[in-house]
Amino acid sequence: MSPTLVIQTAFLGDVVLTTGLLAVLAERFGPVDVVTTPGAAMLLETHSAVRQVIRYDKRGADRGFGGLFRLAGRLRKERYARVYLPHRSLRSAALARVARIDERIGYTGAPGAWSYTRRIPRPGTGHEAERILALAEPPPGARAKVSLDLTAEDRQKAGAWLTTHNVGTPFVAMAPGSIWGTKRWPGYGELARVLDLPVVAVGGPEDRDLSAAIVAAAPGRAHSAAGELSLRESAALLERAAVLVTNDSAPLHLATAVGTPVVAIFGPTVPAFGFGPRGPKDRIVELVGLSCRPCSSHGPRVCPLGHHRCMRELSVATVVREIASGSLAPRDD
Repeated sequence: MSPTLVIQTAFLGDVVLTTGLLAVLAERFGPVDVVTTPGAAMLLETHSAVRQVIRYDKRGADRGFGGLFRLAGRLRKERYARVYLPHRSLRSAALARVARIDERIGYTGAPGAWSYTRRIPRPGTGHEAERILALAEPPPGARAKVSLDLTAEDRQKAGAWLTTHNVGTPFVAMAPGSIWGTKRWPGYGELARVLDLPVVAVGGPEDRDLSAAIVAAAPGRAHSAAGELSLRESAALLERAAVLVTNDSAPLHLATAVGTPVVAIFGPTVPAFGFGPRGPKDRIVELVGLSCRPCSSHGPRVCPLGHHRCMRELSVATVVREIASGSLAPRDD
């Protein structure tokens, strides 16, 4: 059988949410190949629905037309029967067309829809995981199975990190970062101080300063893993956490994929965009009724109105109540 390709070069969280589509396509056609960003490649390399991951450094070594044509030439040699395009990107559409893949499946209304051979209506509501799954035209009501396949080594390294830092269970994981400044809730340090449990801050190297503030607020009880673990190792650490408190950012979806309860804090964006938590024990914290939110699809780097009330007015006590509803008790002081 000729292989199937999926091109998904959007944000890290989008790649995680695409795993539901990958699983369905693998059941139908066998393990699929995936073109994705270098940053996301590690998450998919061990996934049982994936045959191979093809890195596309669209903003680095492969940027521009030269990089697109080089990759298209490589894809052409694979003789793919079909390609699915969950990322509504003109560049992804052009890549599929130049690679001469006969069947190109994407969303009606996407910038490159004119080049598709099959156009699927994109659901206007619901979670993004199901909107992506819609490309496979599943039965009505089908739920995407978002997942990661972690290795024994991933889990061993996460466990070794926790042991080295004397972090026992249960512990609370916190993800204070986001590439969008207005998505960052300022209360993580105070939250770490009032919780009577070990705390582990997670994130990339760019989140070290935010994580250090959490450690400083609860010395001896809070620890930072930011920049110390790979993406899959971080997911393995989240798998062990009692709960993850996070902004609207990629760690939310990593926790979803490994089955860890989430308390998700939304400010400039809203869960109705389709990127909220999905589990039965998950909680959402947001300032309802604020007329200026949502202010953009991703959340701007700074508040357009200068007050950032959507995050500043979300109290630590509110977040603590949501954590407590998941059987984690706060300190009395």
